[in-house]
Amino acid sequence: MNLIHRTLLTTRLPLAAGLLTSLFVGGCASVPPPPTTSLQAAQQAIANAERAEASHYDAGDLAEARTRLASAEAAVSEKKMGLAAQFADESRAEAELAAAKASASKANGVNEDMKRSNGTLVDEMKRSSGEQK
Repeated sequence: MNLIHRTLLTTRLPLAAGLLTSLFVGGCASVPPPPTTSLQAAQQAIANAERAEASHYDAGDLAEARTRLASAEAAVSEKKMGLAAQFADESRAEAELAAAKASASKANGVNEDMKRSNGTLVDEMKRSSGEQK
């Protein structure tokens, strides 16, 4: 029995230790690649929001998008790629929201201008028809 026990220890223990070591080293060494596509999408969404004048109409959401992008870039430098991808996606969503709110605000302004213009036209038509009678 002592011989069997010794044989197991000398042959299988080093094999198991080597396997565990290679799994541990392999698991630590494999850092996923940076979420480059997500970061670029967030940067593009922020640029689009700036072109839509979101800083004028919805500065809060645009600032949040920039903060999330900075957090994503910091997470990349800390090699936390999953967190970086999440922050980048959140940044893109915030920037798209800011751009949409800016567009909606502009459209509402145009709508109000058109209502005022229509009211003025109606008043002019009433005045004109009153003069013809």
